[in-house]
Amino acid sequence: MASDTPQIGGRIRRLRRQRHISQATLAQAVGISPSYLNLIEHNRRKLTVPLLFKFAGYFGIEAGELADSDDGQLAGDLMEMFGDDLFADSDVTNQEIRDFAFSNPVVARAVLRLFDSYRNGMPERHQGVESLAVEHGQFHRATDAISDFLQENANHFPALEKAAERVRTDIDNASGSFEQGLRTYLENVFGMEWRLASIPRGIARRISDDGRYLEISDLLPPETAQFQVAHQVGLMAADTDIAEIIEQSFLSEVEAQPLARNVLASYFAAALIMPYDPFFTAAEDFRYDVDRLSRRFGASFEQVCHRLTTLQRPGRQGIPLHLIRTDIAGNISKRFSLSGIHIPRHSGACPRWNVYSAFLQPGRINVQLSQMPDGQTYFCIGRSFEKGGHRHNAPRRHFSIGLGCHISHASRMIYSDGINLSDERQIVPIGVGCRICPRMECEQRAHPPADHRFRLEDRERAESLYSRIY
Repeated sequence: MASDTPQIGGRIRRLRRQRHISQATLAQAVGISPSYLNLIEHNRRKLTVPLLFKFAGYFGIEAGELADSDDGQLAGDLMEMFGDDLFADSDVTNQEIRDFAFSNPVVARAVLRLFDSYRNGMPERHQGVESLAVEHGQFHRATDAISDFLQENANHFPALEKAAERVRTDIDNASGSFEQGLRTYLENVFGMEWRLASIPRGIARRISDDGRYLEISDLLPPETAQFQVAHQVGLMAADTDIAEIIEQSFLSEVEAQPLARNVLASYFAAALIMPYDPFFTAAEDFRYDVDRLSRRFGASFEQVCHRLTTLQRPGRQGIPLHLIRTDIAGNISKRFSLSGIHIPRHSGACPRWNVYSAFLQPGRINVQLSQMPDGQTYFCIGRSFEKGGHRHNAPRRHFSIGLGCHISHASRMIYSDGINLSDERQIVPIGVGCRICPRMECEQRAHPPADHRFRLEDRERAESLYSRIY
């Protein structure tokens, strides 16, 4: 099976299961046998064009959307996992890993979760601190589980979009600006007044003891304060929708459900501030100019980047994007990919990626053509920014956002203007992580590839310790 063959079977199976449809029902609807559908779902039979359109029509999506899948990201995560020293003596090939991810994605995700548990618990257990291992492991597994949860749902939740649209209609029917309408909605529906307050350090918002006031920290920027209010509205107005989404997921209550509730409330907040149809139209008209969209909708750069990744409504889809957020130490705190680019699960990304070089030019958009080892090229922008520091001597947190798409969509983004997208000299070769990157010539390696050994010689010294690999 070629690695670039669209693996539509996994996407069909996921759609069927998400909508609680049996194989027999779907097979009858498209005019095939359940056994043949089973072969299709496991990528053992190719889809004819008429059958492809039947599946798309049944699910109410565009035919091209069936090819959009997170199996590529899953395969990359598995490759990263098998690059660990634990598997140094295993004879697993990349093609075998891809076949496993595409044919058995549910089992593959279970294997990843098992490895996550092992990886996050072992260091502390070796130190004899088992209780800390359990607590730390659960927290870390929860963040990985949320990333997988968003990836599996293509970071698009129609129920929350509808809930946000209902609330937005009420807000827009009130007189005045969006902020005034939000205040009116909060008071009329929940009997709560929104006010700025000097609250303890590290707290963004809180509800007063008598429940009458929603207090927002007066240290927050206006767009962040507004987002905090919208987030609280989401927890109250979309509580049922959020609970149903979590109930239908495969998230463990102990590990990830509280975090998922927070993430979904953030999704609602973004949808409330940046309603789907107006935001989609503006994004297309402005050619994904993040700063211009920020000004139009009164949102921060990061909020707009997040919202752009959610534009997956059938018939009104935006560019399939990837997003990564990292701090100045290289810790990846957010990761999502619809573009096909692989973002590391357990380690920092490649130092050649512009999401890191963006720290050298704070506040500026850095553009890069990035090529992964599989030959796929991506168009990426990166920009660093600060959080906090809105009082004297306050510490500041430094982050960088990477946003991008496959090179085939690059011309739709305004940042590609003036760049020769066909000039191979502008392409920067990047990898996923040093342990699984096959680029032997790279002088920025922090580790040798897991399946190779390096050699040092007394007579000569390479510029990079791991550039001599065999």
